Amino acid sequence: MSFRSLTIKPGRLLNTIHETAQRFGAKGVWGPESTQTGVCRLSLSDYDKGVRDWFVEQTKSLGCEVKIDEIGNIFAIYPGKNNDAKPTAIGSHLDTQPTGGRYDGVLGVLSGLEVLRTIKENGFVPNYPIALINWTNEEGARFPLSIMASSVWSEQIPLEQAYKLQSVTDIDPVTVEHELKRIGYLGPVKASYKTNPIAAHFEIHIEQGPVLEDANEKIGIVIGVQAYSWFKVRVYGKAQHTGTTPLAARSDAILAASKMIIKGNELAKKHNCLFSVGVFTLKPAVVNVIPEFVEFIIDVRNVKDDGLSAILEEIKDEFPKISKESGRNLSVEFELIYTSNAVNFHSDCINCVRDSAISIVGKDKVREMISGAGHDSCATNSRVPTSMIFIPSKNGVSHNPEEYSSPEEIHTGLEVLLNAVLQYDAFRSN
Repeated sequence: MSFRSLTIKPGRLLNTIHETAQRFGAKGVWGPESTQTGVCRLSLSDYDKGVRDWFVEQTKSLGCEVKIDEIGNIFAIYPGKNNDAKPTAIGSHLDTQPTGGRYDGVLGVLSGLEVLRTIKENGFVPNYPIALINWTNEEGARFPLSIMASSVWSEQIPLEQAYKLQSVTDIDPVTVEHELKRIGYLGPVKASYKTNPIAAHFEIHIEQGPVLEDANEKIGIVIGVQAYSWFKVRVYGKAQHTGTTPLAARSDAILAASKMIIKGNELAKKHNCLFSVGVFTLKPAVVNVIPEFVEFIIDVRNVKDDGLSAILEEIKDEFPKISKESGRNLSVEFELIYTSNAVNFHSDCINCVRDSAISIVGKDKVREMISGAGHDSCATNSRVPTSMIFIPSKNGVSHNPEEYSSPEEIHTGLEVLLNAVLQYDAFRSN
C-alpha cells in the first residue's frame, strides 16, 4: 500500500482539538460558540497533567510504547518494520500561554496523533518506528525558559538548571522538579538524545503571523528560525518618599527602566531587529514610594546571529549610560536566560515537506519561510535532521484566545504532515 492512498477521517483532528481544549483548560471566551474560547494550560499544571494522561491513554490504545523521560517529555513510539532503528519523530507541545489559543503547539501534537490513527486504520506499516513527542514547557510561560525540555534532551542546557527553574505565575513559586514529581511525570528515562535517540523531527504549527493569509497561500515550508535572546535586566535605585524628594535628588529605578525600554525599541529599528518586554516587576510597589528595584525581561530577535549580537552589544553599552544619566547612584545588571542561535533546517526534511506541500496544494500556494518564533524544532535541529510546516493564522493572531485556523487549513496541514513523514520514512530505506 502506498502512503499516497491512505484515507484520513475528515474532521476528527479538529474534533480532538476542541475536545481537549474543552476538557483541559478552556478559558477566554471570544465568541458565542462553545469552541470559541482559548486555552490556559500552563506547563506541569493540573490541566497539563490531565491532557498528558489523556495523551498517554490515546497513544497506548494505538499500540505505542510510551516512554517518559526525567524532564517529563513523553515519547509515544508506534512500531514499524525495523523496530531496532531510531524512530522518525513528530513533535510539539501541549502546554499553552496564560492567554493561549487552541492551536499553538497543540496542533502539532494532535496532528501527530491523527497521523498514527490514520496509518493504523489503513493497515499501513512504516519502514521505521514513528515517535510522537510531547515536549515539556515549550512556552516558557510558567517556568521562564522556552523550549526547555527539548533543550535538555538535546543537551543544550543541563537537567539541573531546568529542575531549579521557579514558576513566575504562582503566588508561591514552585520548581520544575517539584511539579514534575507532583503530577507524576518525572520519568525514569534519561533526557538525552544519546540514550533516547530519534532519526529526524517534523513539526506542524500555526504560522502565528499574517504572511500566508495575506498572500492567500496555504502552506509555509519552514527552512529556518530566527535567532533570539532573553535577558533579565535589573535596575537598582533607592526607595524615597515621592512627596519630599526633589526630582534632581532621586534614584528612580522605574524611570531609568522606562528609558531603557524605549531605547531598546529605538535600537531594534536601527538594527532591523525585534525588541519586546513581557515581564516587568518593581519594588516596593507603593504609591508614595519611589521604586528602588525594577526587573524586566527583554526578548530580542534577528534572522541572523550577527544581527542579534550587534543589537545586544549596543544594549549592554547604552543601558548603563541611561542608569548613570537618570539619577543618583543608579545601576543596572544583566542576566542571560537563554539564547537560541539562528536555525537552518535540514535539506532532506525540507525537501519532503516541499514535495508533499506542492503535491497537495500546488506550487503557487506554498512559500518558503523563516519562523519568527522559537519552537522545539530549534533544539532538535542541533542533533537530528528537522523541518517544520506552517498553516495560516487568521489575522496573524497567536498567544491570544482568538487564535484561529480554519477546518480546511487544519486538514490540509495534516495531509502535508502525513505525506512528508511517510515520504521521509521511504527516503530512509533507500
